[in-house]
Amino acid sequence: MPIEIKLVDSVEELKGIKRLHDKNLKKNLTPEQQAEQGFVTFEYDLDFLEAINKVHPSVIAVDQSEVVGYALVVTRESQRLHPLITEFVQHLSRIEYKGQLIDQLSFCLVGQLCVAQSHTGQGLVQRMYNAYRDQHSTQFDYLVTDVDAQNVRSLKAHLKTGFEVVGSLAHEGSRWEVILWDWNKS
Repeated sequence: MPIEIKLVDSVEELKGIKRLHDKNLKKNLTPEQQAEQGFVTFEYDLDFLEAINKVHPSVIAVDQSEVVGYALVVTRESQRLHPLITEFVQHLSRIEYKGQLIDQLSFCLVGQLCVAQSHTGQGLVQRMYNAYRDQHSTQFDYLVTDVDAQNVRSLKAHLKTGFEVVGSLAHEGSRWEVILWDWNKS
């Protein structure tokens, strides 16, 4: 059975996101695993996942009822549900794209993206992001996120999808690349 890309529609799927999230947290991986498979950095709880999904359901990849990938959808309505996202959006007021400050543009955010190690290399990042674009490009012109500069695998996958680096920021001793996907170019 092929891997299905869909929007979250149950608490069980949110729990699947949380399990995948916890398994791939940087703090839970060795440096070798981080380099090989990538990682997620920011911790989210189930309450946060439920709250953002009430505003806009996230995109998931499902293989035989198991969540094997996710792309969290965060919009202006839900950005204040996590202090790190609020801080990130405030940072966007200092980065320009095509002569405008990003926080003045019509955008949504990737709250986080993850693919299970068992399913990397299967094009799931691009498939989830295409579903994300299909779902939200009528409301928004841009998709914005940031990637830890040490997470080379993730940055490459994002650039392959169509994101471009538009700035950087420092957070807790790490450098982060601020990336943007201009849906008007797609």
